[in-house]
Amino acid sequence: MRVATTLSVLVLGAGGIGHAVVTGLESGIDRIDPFKDMKNRPAGGHGMNLLLVGTDGRDKITEAEKKKYRLGGAPCHCTDTVMLVHLSADKERASVVSLPRDSYAEVPEHRDPTTGEERTAHPVKLNAAYAEGGPNLTVRTVEHMTGVKVDHYLEIDFTSFMTTVDTLGGVKICTARPMKDTYTGLDLPAGSHELNGGQALQYVRSRHIDGAADLGRMQRQQKFMASLIKQATSSGVLLNPVKFREVASTMVKSVRADKGFGTEQMLDLGQAMRGFSAASSEFTSVPVGDVAHQVKGIDSTVKWDPKKSKQLFRALREDKPLTVARAEQAPAKKVDVPPQQIRVQVYNGTSKDGLGSTVDAALRATGFATTRAPLSAPQRDLARTLVTYDPRWDRSAKSLGAALPGAELHPVEGLGATMKVTAGADYRAVARVEAEEPDPGSFGAVKGDEVVCP
Repeated sequence: MRVATTLSVLVLGAGGIGHAVVTGLESGIDRIDPFKDMKNRPAGGHGMNLLLVGTDGRDKITEAEKKKYRLGGAPCHCTDTVMLVHLSADKERASVVSLPRDSYAEVPEHRDPTTGEERTAHPVKLNAAYAEGGPNLTVRTVEHMTGVKVDHYLEIDFTSFMTTVDTLGGVKICTARPMKDTYTGLDLPAGSHELNGGQALQYVRSRHIDGAADLGRMQRQQKFMASLIKQATSSGVLLNPVKFREVASTMVKSVRADKGFGTEQMLDLGQAMRGFSAASSEFTSVPVGDVAHQVKGIDSTVKWDPKKSKQLFRALREDKPLTVARAEQAPAKKVDVPPQQIRVQVYNGTSKDGLGSTVDAALRATGFATTRAPLSAPQRDLARTLVTYDPRWDRSAKSLGAALPGAELHPVEGLGATMKVTAGADYRAVARVEAEEPDPGSFGAVKGDEVVCP
């Protein structure tokens, strides 16, 4: 959300609306100094790094909204969301890295802002750094963990998030399967949806939709941010002075930022970021080694993969893209279950030699966990490709069927977790499929235009 807020102001400069308008907006931002008395900081790299923090502040939300969107709990005064955003030196790319809020962290020694007591370095969950020492300790902790120098700090709460989405007219989200979370009240059937501010907040806060918990929630937050950027940059709002002032003034009401992020920085970046779109952004999460790292006194934490996380943050420091160039190809069909989680045994149901091996290789190339040992089916004159599956794994069967256009799906009680694909004479090719959200165990970066609604 903070990315879109910043981006809106940046594009304003590109639209030539003017210095006075930006100055008026900039003066409405609550200013803080998160870098006060900081020493021994990482060396600066190329481009600009922003630490984006979402807090669970809800003081300005009405009682009716709290009840409707399940926001009645007491805030923890901690960071609900933490992201590092790297804007490339050429201003053509924004790399967004989600940092799990339950990450195992070690806060450096510091003075307690409330009691004035000196505290030694000690382990915490990342989101507790804010509760313990505010923005300053949060920045110091993130810099210590990542080795990335934070140039600017931006903070937003629930209120600003909701009102901004409403002012933009809502944001479109697509889901391949129903999503329901009794904790937040989210209840979305499969399909495309225009979410208002309250619904959008439910979507990005939900952690109880599936077993992916906070890791799945981060992926949904990234998808939402990409959709919000698409909405903000394609709707014409940013080039309409009246509408822009309405949107931007709403955004900054509950925003806090460092003193150094002012008018000139906004305008300079805005002029450089002409043509910025969802395709200009890329999203990933810190590679995780242990999602249930037990620490005495703070319970279960998420521990980063030491090797892969260092590689990720080195790429940010060196201003390198996180995504790889991909050859032009037809977009993948969105499916419910990641193909990597679906085990498949292939059979050749025709007299054509080698068809079983061809289908096995094609399914494996698309991501399915094939046995790599295709067999011959008793029937050798099958006209239509057949997918046989246990009804208990019907969601996996539908995902496999999407990769085999025209195939017949046939349930068989007691078959087990392995799907059977019997290739028929109608087989032509395997269609590319991918899960709506990546497998929670995978943290490969994706471009913004790959996760928004088509």
